[in-house]
Amino acid sequence: MLKRKFYDRMVDWKNTKEKSCLLVKGARQIGKTYIIDYFGKENYESYIYINFIEIPQAKDIFSDELTAEEIYKRMTLIFPEIRFIEHNTLIFLDEIQECPNARTALKFLAIDNRFDVIASGSLLGISYREVTSIPVGYETQMEMYSLDFEEYLWAIGYEKESIELLKGYFEKREKVPDAVHETMMKHLREYMTIGGMPAVVNRYLEGKHFGEVQEEQQKILDSYFDDISKYASKTEKPKVKNCYLSVPKQLAKENKKFQFSVVEKKATARKYENSIEWLRDANLVRLCYNVSTPEFPLNAYEREGQYKLYLSDIGLLVALYGFEMKKAIIDDELTGNAKGGIYENLISDMLTKRGYKLNYYRTDNGSVEVEFLISKDAKVIPIEVKANNGSTISLNEMLKRTEIPYGYKLISGNIGVNDKKIVMPLYMAMFL
Repeated sequence: MLKRKFYDRMVDWKNTKEKSCLLVKGARQIGKTYIIDYFGKENYESYIYINFIEIPQAKDIFSDELTAEEIYKRMTLIFPEIRFIEHNTLIFLDEIQECPNARTALKFLAIDNRFDVIASGSLLGISYREVTSIPVGYETQMEMYSLDFEEYLWAIGYEKESIELLKGYFEKREKVPDAVHETMMKHLREYMTIGGMPAVVNRYLEGKHFGEVQEEQQKILDSYFDDISKYASKTEKPKVKNCYLSVPKQLAKENKKFQFSVVEKKATARKYENSIEWLRDANLVRLCYNVSTPEFPLNAYEREGQYKLYLSDIGLLVALYGFEMKKAIIDDELTGNAKGGIYENLISDMLTKRGYKLNYYRTDNGSVEVEFLISKDAKVIPIEVKANNGSTISLNEMLKRTEIPYGYKLISGNIGVNDKKIVMPLYMAMFL
């Protein structure tokens, strides 16, 4: 079984919740159902699982009066074998986007408070318009992601204690022993090609076969395209898919700002902006907005229409480049703008899974460009990403600003500190 940090977040919710259901969001096939199912069986005397896709008639439970008493009564008509044990029962409503009334009913189930309720869905951002009443104040929303790099290290056999020792070098700003550093860079390059989708990681662990990894990734990509065909409007279907498929080309440009002309010659934002919104709401991509000035709060300075687009799983991005890209990355033979874009997507992935909202800074003439800006303690922290160990003219320029306390340069090399500039190996992004 793959150990997931999200399990501990659910335990915290169980121990601290007050009349609140848990709503778990995230892209399809990141392991939501598996970890919630495991949590329910491990922590409750009675566990009730309802999947609205597998059992469509379960929607009838929420088709009439939405009082808790009526809902539980109707539940027993469809699932006569279930048991209700007060304060020791978990009800898991999976694929809740298929039953908008169930989302509305979370308010009444939370107020009743006799049984714990977790709801989950993969396309909640797409289907929210169908919900007649969002249960504001009665649902705790959490987003789940594919495995982060630390979880991947657990999966391949590292103990938490070993990772804590590695974190010690990060905290003390001390050089990592060369053998350890080279090993971690090797694992990071493997993670880039495999990504964090549980099915892909498990397939790799079974046979260490990269051809099978690519095959599993293609299955996931095909399922995403099936979702687009099923849930996007008729006019949006081809545009959504083409925007998604354009991301590898977008990231291979020198200026990685998303350009609709890469999707289609002479295309305009007006034609494709709904397609980008669909991909974002489906948790398939992440938008990173340019800011007019690198000052706190960053969202106050976001420049509308100027953003970079990253895929929500680094392994799927590499898979879209084709199988040969895996060897180029693992052997560290990749060069050019595509390499920079892939490493940017990696750091975007790692920082997002650390809970950061990302921005970037680029002047109109391109004289200054820093890949990422994050907010920490009401201060702006710039992060420059170098797949190798190139110069950091833009970061150096930004660190001259008195209001910026320090910045990170993430490289393939080792740790070092130069005044306000902190140089870190790329894998240390998991500790930022």
